[in-house]
Amino acid sequence: MKITVVGAGNVGATAAQRIVDKSLANEVVLIDIVEGLPQGKGLDMYESAPIEKTDTRVIGTNSYADTANSDIVVITAGIARKPGMTREQLQETNAGIVKTVTEQVVAKSPQSILIIVSNPLDVMTYVAYKISGFEKHRVVGMAGILDTARYRTFIAMELGVSVEDIQALVLGGHGDSMVPLVRYTTIAGVPLSEFADKPTIDKLVQRARDGGIEIVNYLKTGSAYYAPSAAAVQMVEAIVKDKKRILPCAAYLQGEYGIKDTFVGVPVKLGRKGIEKIIEVSLTPEEKAALTKSADEVKANIAKLKL
Repeated sequence: MKITVVGAGNVGATAAQRIVDKSLANEVVLIDIVEGLPQGKGLDMYESAPIEKTDTRVIGTNSYADTANSDIVVITAGIARKPGMTREQLQETNAGIVKTVTEQVVAKSPQSILIIVSNPLDVMTYVAYKISGFEKHRVVGMAGILDTARYRTFIAMELGVSVEDIQALVLGGHGDSMVPLVRYTTIAGVPLSEFADKPTIDKLVQRARDGGIEIVNYLKTGSAYYAPSAAAVQMVEAIVKDKKRILPCAAYLQGEYGIKDTFVGVPVKLGRKGIEKIIEVSLTPEEKAALTKSADEVKANIAKLKL
């Protein structure tokens, strides 16, 4: 198994380190346009191998030749969001970056599965899908796992319970219009509504929607990377180990949930072939309307692309 991570910034380097620590590949390639950055970080990671007891080989490079024949490519390249900047404002710059990266990745690894982490997530996943020419099951975006993890974390903080016992699902675009499904949120199988009143739940839902910008506002010169990298690597592990995990990911919909020709977060079965099935859960009219609204926002942003 060979895995390439594009982008040696905080998200990419942390994702690569997690892949190495979990021994998910024989070889991990960390690539970036900045000379010396991936080489230095890659060597540093490799030197941790004797301590972590992993034989995963790490290569840091500026050349896509080193990425050839990768099984999975995680794309994190792009500029980070700054305070006051919306995900949509990132779009023009990052679309150009993701387009160029995808062209070079596909030329060297035409059989790979692409996991997109670059923001704005749903639109960048669409860019990679269109530029790659890959089947839809081989291009998937990381968003729902992160959004759900934030939602679960805030519930645990509010109620003083273990995150392990919280099951939740967040659908929709990775942004302000995401749709946490309160009805499907449980703690040890018990509905969230048994633990918290509606004002508290509404507060938790809103904090989940603002989860990314909350961290941006704290950091001021960067954005989140520990949780995003963990979410991306959970997807990598599901594919590498053919785990058939049911995870919320950005998938290309062609009629599911009444949505067509766009990427939006929905539950999928993730295994060795990538997205093996899109799971359609029943939604109330209000939930369906919220998901449709979120998808329409993604579509509107896709329409602004110049590919």
